[in-house]
Amino acid sequence: MITQIVTLVGVLIGALTSYFSVTLAERAKHRRAMATRWDERKLNTYIEYAACVKEVADASKFARLAEAGSDAFDECIASMEEGERRRSALFEALVLLAAPQVVSAAHEVNAGVWEMEKLAREHRPPPVLGNLHERLNTYHESARRDLGINEEAWRTP
Repeated sequence: MITQIVTLVGVLIGALTSYFSVTLAERAKHRRAMATRWDERKLNTYIEYAACVKEVADASKFARLAEAGSDAFDECIASMEEGERRRSALFEALVLLAAPQVVSAAHEVNAGVWEMEKLAREHRPPPVLGNLHERLNTYHESARRDLGINEEAWRTP
């Protein structure tokens, strides 16, 4: 009888150990899958936001090159405004997904875009070339850090 109890306790301990180890492994697997899913979502949001910023910047540049009051100027301004609406919506997604340093860098990019839009509406050249590009570079660096992409991963020896 005692041997049967010992055997039963051994089987019970084995079953519980197996259950807990499988449960822990599944939880870890689920956490990794969720982290990967959110990282993919973040990456897509970061890319879409930057692409939209460039579209707005290009439209504002073309508006400054077009003759004020012309149809081309009006089309560029309309394109710039449509891009601004998309950029604003993408920024909201970015705020929800991104790390604080990326959000801060994106705020700076927004300020640069708004400056370019204002100059385009006034049909004036930008006072400093590359200001938006510097802000975008800071945004890209922050996004890479947030995604865990270190410099060694993309530099060649």
